[in-house]
Amino acid sequence: MSDELQQLIERVRTCSLCAEKLPHQPRPTLQVDRQARILIAGQAPGSKVHKSGVLFDDPSGDRLREWMGVDRETFYDPTKVAILPMGFCYPGRGKSGDLPPIPLCAETWREPLLKQLRNIKLTLVIGQYAQNWHLVGAEKNLTATVKAWENYGPDVIPLPHPSPRNNIWLSRNPWFKEQLIPALKSKVATAL
Repeated sequence: MSDELQQLIERVRTCSLCAEKLPHQPRPTLQVDRQARILIAGQAPGSKVHKSGVLFDDPSGDRLREWMGVDRETFYDPTKVAILPMGFCYPGRGKSGDLPPIPLCAETWREPLLKQLRNIKLTLVIGQYAQNWHLVGAEKNLTATVKAWENYGPDVIPLPHPSPRNNIWLSRNPWFKEQLIPALKSKVATAL
């Protein structure tokens, strides 16, 4: 890993810009290496990740790995998969789930980190906040954006959040499992 990237990662991991907005101590969590070929652009860590420090170390991660067709070893190899949430710290709980990522995190760190990732062949854009940032011309809502996944080019795939909270969404949108998941697995295998 380059000295420049290593220094940037250390600065991110010690960041406290949002400390007064968080219900706990900051614990920025990311997975990145200059060699990574797949980028997962997610939302923000959940409470379990805040405790463990391991991204997608929960049922959402199990489902995402299943969608991608990869095992834990591949998924957690930073030379293969980079994981950059829109917010690096758990934002806390709201009335209907976790709060959205704090925008200052992406505003401060996203561009410098993405500039270091020159080997990315496939970007998975998970959830509305990541899609609004990464996708030019995103559709009016998450369902429409994911359904139009082929419109974003061969190297970007928008996805819903893999959380079990989205089981109803998945059951209402069978095209996702029938059409997008096989294409996703193929693109992941090619990128790796």
